[in-house]
Amino acid sequence: MANIKQDTMPVIRDLRDFDPRSGNLLERMIFNYRPLFMLFMVLATLVLGYVAVTRLELRPSFEKMIPQSQPYIQNYLDNRKSLRGLGNSVRVVVENTQGDIFDPEYLDVLKKINDELFLAQGVDRAWMKSLWSPGVRWTEVTEEGFQGGAVMPDDYQGKPADIEQLRQNINRAGIVGSLVASDFKSSMLVVPLLDHDLATGRGIDYRQFSQMLEQQLRDTYEYGGDSKARASGKEGEGKYKVRVIGFAKLMGDLIDGLIQVMMFFALAVVTSLVIIFLYTRCVRSTLLVVFCSLAAVVWQLGIVGWLGYAIDPYSILVPFLIFAIGVSHAAQKMNGIMQDIGRGTHKLVAARYTFRRLFVAGVTALLADAVGFAVLMLIDIPVIKDLAITASIGVAVLIFTSLLLIPVSLSYVGVGRKASERALRIDQRAAEHRGFGKLWDALDRFTTRKWATGAVLVATLLGLGGFWVSLQLKIGDLDSGAPELRADSRYNRDNAYITSHYALSSDLFAVMIKTPPEGCLSYKTLILADRLAWQLQQYPGVQTTVSLVNAVRQITAGSFEGNPKMSSLQRNQDMLNYAAQQASVNAPELFNTDCSMMPVIAYLKDHKAQTLDDVVAIADRFARENSSPDRQFLLAAGSAGIEAATNIVVREANRTMLLFVYLAVTLFCLITFRSWRATLVALLPLVLTSVLCEALMVAMGIGVKVATLPVIALGVGIGVDYALYLLSVQLHYQRQGRTLGEAYQNAVAFTGRVVGLVGITLAAGVVAWAWSPIKFQADMGILLTFMFLWNMLGALLLIPALSHFLLPDKRFVAAAPAHCEAAPPPRDSAPVPRAQARVQA
Repeated sequence: MANIKQDTMPVIRDLRDFDPRSGNLLERMIFNYRPLFMLFMVLATLVLGYVAVTRLELRPSFEKMIPQSQPYIQNYLDNRKSLRGLGNSVRVVVENTQGDIFDPEYLDVLKKINDELFLAQGVDRAWMKSLWSPGVRWTEVTEEGFQGGAVMPDDYQGKPADIEQLRQNINRAGIVGSLVASDFKSSMLVVPLLDHDLATGRGIDYRQFSQMLEQQLRDTYEYGGDSKARASGKEGEGKYKVRVIGFAKLMGDLIDGLIQVMMFFALAVVTSLVIIFLYTRCVRSTLLVVFCSLAAVVWQLGIVGWLGYAIDPYSILVPFLIFAIGVSHAAQKMNGIMQDIGRGTHKLVAARYTFRRLFVAGVTALLADAVGFAVLMLIDIPVIKDLAITASIGVAVLIFTSLLLIPVSLSYVGVGRKASERALRIDQRAAEHRGFGKLWDALDRFTTRKWATGAVLVATLLGLGGFWVSLQLKIGDLDSGAPELRADSRYNRDNAYITSHYALSSDLFAVMIKTPPEGCLSYKTLILADRLAWQLQQYPGVQTTVSLVNAVRQITAGSFEGNPKMSSLQRNQDMLNYAAQQASVNAPELFNTDCSMMPVIAYLKDHKAQTLDDVVAIADRFARENSSPDRQFLLAAGSAGIEAATNIVVREANRTMLLFVYLAVTLFCLITFRSWRATLVALLPLVLTSVLCEALMVAMGIGVKVATLPVIALGVGIGVDYALYLLSVQLHYQRQGRTLGEAYQNAVAFTGRVVGLVGITLAAGVVAWAWSPIKFQADMGILLTFMFLWNMLGALLLIPALSHFLLPDKRFVAAAPAHCEAAPPPRDSAPVPRAQARVQA
């Protein structure tokens, strides 16, 4: 190998021998005015830290979770004022473990819970339902006509006669299985929520609402005031149990879980400290790297808060990634400075040398990272767009903290002499084919035909097998309950109880029938609504359907002394009008005030992806065949309808997102490498990783949904860094006339350790998520760890193998200078642009 000669970067021990006017304009501005720059960075960190603490909020939003421009969601949003009770709601079940609901003491407890929920902020009180709600009524036909009233007797005093009257009213109202459990041991309160708090005008604070449920209801009635027992996650052992499900409670539990997530962030910081210290064996530089990476997180959160954005359970994971990426880039700069100091260069000069060599490469790598984040903006779901903006801000911040602050700070504190000398010894041992040199020799074998062919064949088999498995990848939830939480979480245990004890689930799918005013009472409209309900009922995943048709039939039959022959839809419009008038008293949620909107509600057994797809197919086909200018069948409302629409957007965005991220990375690589062959060498390992990641999702039972959709794009955007490091140096040597084997061996000698360091550091930053109480974070942690490590291995093994076939030596013979021998770039941790390489004649 040629001797290393650095004409433009000689070893300078005395600052008087260094020209401070050298370097580009940015370098001179930063390093010649170091005190001002450091003052600016310190003040900016303090100010943004203050903004992050005072203005940043954890504020999840129901509307941000749904794709608001999707046609089904637009239909719901346009008509939601006429569909009260079919949007965001929670269901509270109060269980009597030592008796049934006809216990006077139980009914008193239920009344107190009903009153507390009724007065809670954000509750849509007019549509709340429970045994104590006056709107929950019974109706029966007697010899004198219709009789009815509230299910809870008006003069209820807890006497045996009152209890017996309540029992009769419940049976008359037909609410067993909906508001009353089939075993009569519990009853349900349905609590619809407003989109915005009427008192403040702001969105519902789900954390505060969830804490109210826990502290005022569970603590008081289930745990007897013992908050520590509740915090343990075990169910109370008293007489009553309070079970809660719904979006607001789910978001509250996720936010509570984020408190524990902070422990994982601290663990990631400690892990990074250990990895970098083992790599450098220098305490002060290790602490500096971690501090600057934490500063990046502070900047990111401060800017996000300053711009008015809020943090939600999904975007809270972005600071983890920004910290890990910041650590990896900062470690590269530290490594370059450490090696220059080891050669005897003054710490300030070493910092400027490293800045010259690595700034462009660092910005290039960060732009590649930004591609993976920015493409998420194409997904029409506000929470993912917010995540993309938050992450993009974080990547932009890293340019200041990792690429500028680190070298300037190290120009003050330097690197320990022993650490720098140790780094040089490691390089010398590698050059002598000892230590890391043995590993580089092993990797060099993949440039030969035998090993390259084997590696490509193995990769092809893995790709084909992974692709076959990935065909089973599902969109949406694959399990009942809330997949965002662990299966044994209190929320999912509550959901399992409610599903097993109530005939009607909380998964509502509603088709809206829109007509002119009073049009929902026409015979034709009611007949078509009945046919739609019948078609939905034929699907095994539908428990039952409810619509105005049910009420009209019941009331019509009741008008004729309960004659079953009259339990049908009559052509007489007066009879239909009378039935609707009666229904408006007992079931006002079945149509709006002017009878221009009527939902057909299907109660589903679950909200699994297959169930939603099948129900949407049935309803969509019926809507296309039967909609007319006077009668429109619009999809979809209800919790299951909104989730079905979200799944549709996720399904479309999944492939579109991958297409755009690969197009962007391809263009990026073409500009960087100026070779379609080199671009293909860089992309094929990424494609293999994407395919295997989808196969891993199938194996782990993870569906593609809002929480997991960004993972693959992030893996591609960050994973291309490895190819940039290796291929840039390899192509530099090949264009100078070196053989592929020599070029790749030099590439891994200069960048191999850093590729490993970056992969391990990134993986270490997210692998601890696997133990998170939030399951979707655990899933993301496992998937990201796999992608980071597999991209690293793919780059080290497949780049030389693919280069053997796509970048053979003969393609570079004509371009190589015949009279010169390539001089390698300085032994830093990242590729050096060709313009900076100096060839020794």
